[in-house]
Amino acid sequence: MTRLPAAMILGMAATVALAMPPGDPKAGEAIYSRCLACHALAYDRTGPRHCGLFGRRAGGVSGFAYSDAMRHSNIVWNEVTLNRFLANPLKTVPGTSMGYAGVKDDKERADLIAYLKWANASELCRK
Repeated sequence: MTRLPAAMILGMAATVALAMPPGDPKAGEAIYSRCLACHALAYDRTGPRHCGLFGRRAGGVSGFAYSDAMRHSNIVWNEVTLNRFLANPLKTVPGTSMGYAGVKDDKERADLIAYLKWANASELCRK
């Protein structure tokens, strides 16, 4: 197994961080209102809950009826995977049952992800 030097790993992490503009959780909360038609933070609706999202394997909410495509996507949710998925869900996970065209604007996606991170660390998800 090849081990990468720490400086290279830090450089790659910085590149990923630079790829996304910084997000504003307050602006992201307004964008999240679009998600409320199918999702909620703390409970499942048509789509799965978003509390506990970061670090969770896609298709990993016990008892939720995911598409085969999502269950077999091998995605683990983090800022990078969410950014890619939210930009174009149907392209990222062909066959997903999430029939949403995505959030095309980079800043809006960054704001939405910042809100989800904030919410996951808040009392909203610790109940």
